[in-house]
Amino acid sequence: MRLPLLLLAAGLLLAGCQGGEQRNNAADTDRLNRLELRVQQLEQRQASPGGVDTSDPTGKAPAGPVKSLTFRTDSADDRLRIYWADGSTSDLPCTKEQGTWACG
Repeated sequence: MRLPLLLLAAGLLLAGCQGGEQRNNAADTDRLNRLELRVQQLEQRQASPGGVDTSDPTGKAPAGPVKSLTFRTDSADDRLRIYWADGSTSDLPCTKEQGTWACG
């Protein structure tokens, strides 16, 4: 009498443990899919022709001194604009994370 109850309890315990593992695997798979989607979005944004707005078509900063800088926030495109001494400009997109701005 005790053996069937013991086997039933062991079976329920094993089934319960496996269910939790499947839920964890599903959550990990979902998290991985979201990360892969985010990486794809970032790669597309980086590769888009309008992604970096510089006057130099090669995307390199011009040689020479910086004339001035402007930092634009609270707009559709937060950015740091560099005005070069030769008259060209470069725009660096900026993001704010944990209270610190990062541009580039």
